[in-house]
Amino acid sequence: PVLVRPSFVLGGRAMETVFDEAQLRHYMAIAIGASDLAGQPILVDKFLAEATECDIDVIADFAPPGSAPGSDHADCRALVCGVLEHIEEAGIHSGDSACTIPAYSLPPDVTEELKDLSRKLAEALRVRGLMNVQWAVKDGEVYVIEVNPRASRTVPFVGKATGVSWARLAAKVMAGKQLAELGVTDEVTPTHTSIKESVFPFGKFPGVDVILGPEMRSTGECMGADADFPVAFAKAQMAAGAKLPLAGKVFLSVRQSDKAALPDVARGLVEQGFEVLTTRGTYDHLARHGVATTLVKKIQEGGRPNALDLMKNGELALIINTPTRKGAGTDEGKLRATAVRNGVPMITTMTAARVAVRATEALRRGDWGVRSLQEYFPTR
Repeated sequence: PVLVRPSFVLGGRAMETVFDEAQLRHYMAIAIGASDLAGQPILVDKFLAEATECDIDVIADFAPPGSAPGSDHADCRALVCGVLEHIEEAGIHSGDSACTIPAYSLPPDVTEELKDLSRKLAEALRVRGLMNVQWAVKDGEVYVIEVNPRASRTVPFVGKATGVSWARLAAKVMAGKQLAELGVTDEVTPTHTSIKESVFPFGKFPGVDVILGPEMRSTGECMGADADFPVAFAKAQMAAGAKLPLAGKVFLSVRQSDKAALPDVARGLVEQGFEVLTTRGTYDHLARHGVATTLVKKIQEGGRPNALDLMKNGELALIINTPTRKGAGTDEGKLRATAVRNGVPMITTMTAARVAVRATEALRRGDWGVRSLQEYFPTR
């Protein structure tokens, strides 16, 4: 696959992951007018499939480019404010992905490599203030997606997650202060988990396909925090208006590339007492892995009941659907649009599905509660 986008657009406007030539020709026909510039180029990048994406915010106090030689103070430094691991895989806009501080699945050596490289980038770019780096990690190898020598949308979340007002400190650094003068010489790694979740306006636009991708679609964000990572995820879902169910029927339908991860997700749901519903291909696949599910008809088969009927009757508690085709006119698009209209929680990536299964298991134990932000940082 390749990632294609017009030049000079913001928020991933008209950016799309393209898997074959027919899809590329369709893209070129509809997206060429997304930029306001006549004759703008279309950028084509290799797409790194099934990679983990990370954001790292850095604060630094180096002398900016163009300063006189020797302008750096002896105590100049770059500090990592936070490492944000995205729960959705790379390819979904960073503004739409749920993300967590600290990282929840990256090996410690990879996390340290990302932090070290981010500090070196800040020094090489002579950053004075804040900088954001977006990384992708696949098979232990790290890739730079982009570097922005400025504050990012992640800074308010990082400040709340770490208990440090990084924006306030960065403003003082940009005005001439050194981090050492401000008493900021050590990085902060919180002992609890904070998860940012995006909020979407799909309920206001009936019939729109809700699949996430490189084009940003969220209109807000919220946060969940807890000592336990799965509970923090569940709290973030509650805050975003997508409360995870603790019982009921779950419909599973995933693309071919996600089938390998499906048995663990389905087994976890069944073990918790959910009734898992699948269509024929998924039903057979899970049966081969020893997971018993309930067979339902595909929408295009015309038989009843199908997933649309079950949603309209209020029988589905959750849908896990990773897309093979997008668009409101497809069967998958109809499924997702009906879920929005009927208020059925929906998960559209396998990474989020795996975390959601852990979250429902943690919620069912019932040993969680609520704390204020101040209680997480009693000494600050």
